[in-house]
Amino acid sequence: MVRSVNRRSFIKAAGVAGVAGLAGCIGSPGGGGGGGPDGLVVIGYPESGIQLFRDYYSQTDGSHSILVPDGLRDGAMPGQVGNDMGNVTGTAPAAGGPNQQAFTDLFEEEYGSAPGVFTSQSFDSVAIGILANAAAGENSGPAIKDQMRRIANPGGTEIGPQNLVEGVEAAANGEDINYQGASSSTNFNGDGDPASAAYAIWEFEGQDSSSTSTVETQTFSGENPDGSGPSASSASGGSDRELSVGILLPETGDLASVGQPMIQAAQLPAMIVNDANPAGLSVNAQVEDTQTSPDAGVAAAESLISAGVPYVCGSASSGVNVPVSQQVFIPNQVVGCSPSSTALSVSNLEDDDFIFRTAPSDFLQGRVMAQVMAERLEGSTASTLYVNNDYGQQLSNRFANVFADSFDGEVFQQVAFNIGESSYSSVIETALSASDS
Repeated sequence: MVRSVNRRSFIKAAGVAGVAGLAGCIGSPGGGGGGGPDGLVVIGYPESGIQLFRDYYSQTDGSHSILVPDGLRDGAMPGQVGNDMGNVTGTAPAAGGPNQQAFTDLFEEEYGSAPGVFTSQSFDSVAIGILANAAAGENSGPAIKDQMRRIANPGGTEIGPQNLVEGVEAAANGEDINYQGASSSTNFNGDGDPASAAYAIWEFEGQDSSSTSTVETQTFSGENPDGSGPSASSASGGSDRELSVGILLPETGDLASVGQPMIQAAQLPAMIVNDANPAGLSVNAQVEDTQTSPDAGVAAAESLISAGVPYVCGSASSGVNVPVSQQVFIPNQVVGCSPSSTALSVSNLEDDDFIFRTAPSDFLQGRVMAQVMAERLEGSTASTLYVNNDYGQQLSNRFANVFADSFDGEVFQQVAFNIGESSYSSVIETALSASDS
């Protein structure tokens, strides 16, 4: 029978030594004394995560400190798993930009609900694309990419969600603007990544809730914060035309639960501009579903390219974003700006500066997770269970390297799992086994 164990209450009652001394289930926490690891890092997506956590709670006492990234931030999971998941802590890029509240107000007014994970990054991605297009004066990928840092990085008139219409008109007039986003200041470094980002530490609220709660938010500097990249020195601008933007995000598949609010957020900037029609400009925003699948994502991206879209907000997961970028965006000279693809490999693409993102790289999140495991969860040993794609493998490796090098931790196992399996019992047992060393 599955039972719910609240990690915070459990540790308070038993103490760290008491938790470490439990036995009788596979992989009971115990460090190097013959038991399993103190903590477990699980990297994946909700659809597969539901079965994985069902299997975890059915074969353990649920006492491990489990750490998950943003890919598993779905407040409905405890109800679907049948456990409060009180021993799970998460990290996620947060809405920590200077205009976070302005975006939140717009989202709530339009949709009657609070924005979710990666919604602020989705809004910023489309807003930046519209501004860069207005400055470029044409629906051209090469012209838009040259304007990306010019309208997003200092200086110029500061523009945010609350005065986006003013920014579009100024960009169309060739004026210098500095978009200050909801997710961050949205200053792009040389890799096209955010120069800084806020991270939330969050927890599930239990089986009777569909929400998660943020317990702390911190701001960290990203990789190459002082990097520079190609940027136009001026704008052509222009009025009385239609700006084209694509939205390539998951309506179905493993990330549907988080993808749908992201799509809502991504549609907001176009709605705002179309309501005001500044300088005779309108926005045609076309939505395609990646189905959280590389093949489907490539096909959907090709549909957008065939429709003449020069700029795309997307895609979401790195397992889709990398092939879409390599096979569609880069060869067709289309700007892609992902709001949630975080794998390290995205920064290293040979992209001729066509690939950007408003979500920070997992180079940063890997460090954040290692710090949380070592300091907040007080784990000295850990194992990782990661989805078998670029996102999972690279974040697992980054966590393991930082945990060992910076926090003197030991990683027992790094175990891959595939999406859509009927059981994850064997990979859980491997991850929770004692170190081979």
